[in-house]
Amino acid sequence: MANIVRQRDIIDRRALAEQLAQTIAASPSALDRSVLLPPLKEALAQGRAEIQRRFEAEGHAPRTVREQCFLIDQLIRVLYDLVTERIYPLANPTEGEKLAIVAVGGYGRGEMAPFSDIDLLFLLPYKQTPHTEQVIEYLLYQLWDLGLKVGQATRTVADCLRYAKADLTIRTALLEARYIWGEQALYDELKQRFDAESRGTAAQFVEAKLAERDARHQRVGDSRYQLEPNVKEGKGGLRDLHTLYWIAKYIYRIDDVAKLVDLGVLSAEESARFERAQTFLWTVRCHLHYLAGRAEERLTFDLQAEIGGRMGYTDHAGTRGVERFMKHYFLIAKDVGDLTRIFCALLQIDQTGHQRLSWLRWGSRRRTLDGFVSDGQRVTIPSEDFFKSDPVGLLRLFHVAQQHDLDIHPRALRAVTQSLRLVDGKLRENSEANRLFLEILTSKKDPETALRRMNEAGVFGRFIPDFGRVVAQMQYDMYHVYTVDEHTLFAIGILHKIETGKLKEELPVASEIMPMIDSRRALYLATLLHDIAKGRGGDHSVIGEQIALKLGPRLGLTAEETETVAWLVRTHLLMSSTAFKLDISDPQTIQNFVERVQSPERLKLLLVLTAADIRAVGPKVWNGWKAALLRELYYSALDVISGGLTVEARDARIASAQAAARQLLPDFTDEEFAAFTSRGYPFYWLSLDAETHARHARLMREADASGAPLTVEKRIDAARAVTEISLYTADHPGLFSRIAGALAVSGANIVDAKIVTMSNGMALDTLWVQDQEGGPFDRPDKLAKLAFTFENVLTGDLKPHIELERPPAFPSRTRVFTVPPRVLIDNGASRSHTVIEVNGRDRPGLLYEVTRELTRLNLQVSSAKISTYGEKVVDVFYVKNLFGHKVEHPVKLDEIRNALGAVLAKGNRGAASVPAPSRRDRVVAAE
Repeated sequence: MANIVRQRDIIDRRALAEQLAQTIAASPSALDRSVLLPPLKEALAQGRAEIQRRFEAEGHAPRTVREQCFLIDQLIRVLYDLVTERIYPLANPTEGEKLAIVAVGGYGRGEMAPFSDIDLLFLLPYKQTPHTEQVIEYLLYQLWDLGLKVGQATRTVADCLRYAKADLTIRTALLEARYIWGEQALYDELKQRFDAESRGTAAQFVEAKLAERDARHQRVGDSRYQLEPNVKEGKGGLRDLHTLYWIAKYIYRIDDVAKLVDLGVLSAEESARFERAQTFLWTVRCHLHYLAGRAEERLTFDLQAEIGGRMGYTDHAGTRGVERFMKHYFLIAKDVGDLTRIFCALLQIDQTGHQRLSWLRWGSRRRTLDGFVSDGQRVTIPSEDFFKSDPVGLLRLFHVAQQHDLDIHPRALRAVTQSLRLVDGKLRENSEANRLFLEILTSKKDPETALRRMNEAGVFGRFIPDFGRVVAQMQYDMYHVYTVDEHTLFAIGILHKIETGKLKEELPVASEIMPMIDSRRALYLATLLHDIAKGRGGDHSVIGEQIALKLGPRLGLTAEETETVAWLVRTHLLMSSTAFKLDISDPQTIQNFVERVQSPERLKLLLVLTAADIRAVGPKVWNGWKAALLRELYYSALDVISGGLTVEARDARIASAQAAARQLLPDFTDEEFAAFTSRGYPFYWLSLDAETHARHARLMREADASGAPLTVEKRIDAARAVTEISLYTADHPGLFSRIAGALAVSGANIVDAKIVTMSNGMALDTLWVQDQEGGPFDRPDKLAKLAFTFENVLTGDLKPHIELERPPAFPSRTRVFTVPPRVLIDNGASRSHTVIEVNGRDRPGLLYEVTRELTRLNLQVSSAKISTYGEKVVDVFYVKNLFGHKVEHPVKLDEIRNALGAVLAKGNRGAASVPAPSRRDRVVAAE
């Protein structure tokens, strides 16, 4: 194999062959494969070690993957010669006993990651003979004995061609076939006949490969910005580059993508981007394999920090090294997406004959749209240098496509990416360009798609440089599923769906008030800017407010609109933090919130922005509990702002909630229902839905009838991937802590909790839990254990703190995250309670330990808000001392801070450290 330096340092084929021959000669039986294993294993181990040593010293992954192929090639050649010359020798093999060994797949392409599978084709002239069967069987068993993962097929040339016609995978494998050893004439015949028979089928191949790509993206996650990406199969990963290579090779019969420049298919700059992307992705993949010690393709959180450090990404200017590494990764994935999307779309059009285009002529259906050309399906530019004379056209192109529901021709997209230097300061100050951008953003015709196109083409980040800074900006935690730009675009898309009524069932209040909002343009721009300052250090809301004050006038907003945008960006977390962290049944909470919001219009804007923001974080973040809290906060604040004159005042809403519950309880007598309604305080009725009220009513009736000290109901919520557990028992000090302990001992993670004391002194606690894998806690054996554990913990027979001291069986990949512990005590948030907020790293048993400390400190927990944001917990407790008063003595407050701080600090123990980068890796990262 070419370009392999110091080959004998990896494997000396001649020396190994002699050693194996001597071993066989000394063996009582030439058929005993076991005697060959020690020297073969030693040669394989030494070769792999040398390749890894070179990689770690030089960081050159393209050379590493070629060296891996070379090592396996040489082993196979040695074994083949040994088998055919000494184990099963034939003096004069017939034509039918000839055999060729061919590499296919990535191995055939000459690219093999350290622990990848080996794909082999044993090629025969006719049907298999006893001799060739013996040779192949011996070779395969010897390779398997070495611990190699070998995929293999034994076929004739005719078989290969027949199967290739029917199976795309086989056709792709033959496209990359490479001769290793044996009868080369057989291989040459296969290549010659394959090339001849595949001519004229390029259109079919292109269509099939693109469909295969789309299906793969759907399978592994249809976003190139997943925070734990699959380097091989994911969108923007190596397989997308391979798709480009396969299509190019099938059409043009080339072995190197760089040759597409000579053919005029790719520009020199695009070819260089391909090479850079491939080198980077192969480097990451090799590190993945070496660190995991196996074929690991997913770049998980625990490996990101490790690999980022090895590749030279260090903390810099307020940004962590791992975040810089992952931002580079996502920018590379975006580059891959740009290259494959434009190139494959162009080839698909050319090969399938769908409107084969030139710049100036486009058939009879051509029409002009605001300077562009359209055929009713796509819009393109009339000439290659169009944007040089009309830079504003770089925005108008997307505006025209959006307004007329057209796709953008890949040739036009390529021209856009090659003209990005025209998006300069002068264009950013152009009033027409800014008008077009604002119209795209606030259009009632799918702004998300138009903005995505602009982002993928690079125009968005150039025209709004502050947005360009968050393109591919990851948030290194387990709460945010997407990068900042991807999250922002999703939020704009959700806002559009709210406005068009597509989310009426999921977001009814936001959908109802959206048509009543006057500041529509301000809302869309605030959604765009709400996270635009992330990754800069400091409070992103404050920095974002300053960006809004500058950008609003530039885009043509009025002074009033600009002020509204700036306020929304500054306070976009206010509503969620109030609803999810504070007791919104406390009048002081509502009063403090209203003092910040001040007007009904701002309240409406904030509710819609909050709903869109949370819904865009990830698929499982929004839920009915959060919706209920935001809804009640909205109506309570609206009551105060409007002087209690709203159409749906508090008492009316309570009556409505009770009536809805009554409809679901036809088997209840009026006396039973009256007893149930008398137990709930106003907030109970306003914070839960009718179905939950009905379940609670039945739970309480069952408890009254049985007289049991503890009644438990379990419900699987598959949509949220959680199990909802409701407990009804007599309230007493430390109850919540014991419940949390029982759940922790049972292996359940508490992701949310609501504790309520009813008017009859009974506690009604509802907890939403998951198993250790993030799924619902639903296995019958686990649920049975949970019920048993509850009883034993509440009776005192089981001590949770003893059980929880045992270390976990397997370390979590999230151990790399650290969360600074924080204890905040606020005596101004409530008129009757001290509010304690704790922030820290989540771990099994944390809630139990925190509440156990609160009990030890003689504090009574009246209510609690339990929230989990990935690896971070934000738990808020409303407490009183033993005399029913706030906790105000400085000494006691310090005692609380110190005790809870010590509990939280345990969560950061054992966090993984990041190794120092090698000198060579620093160079790779800098490139």
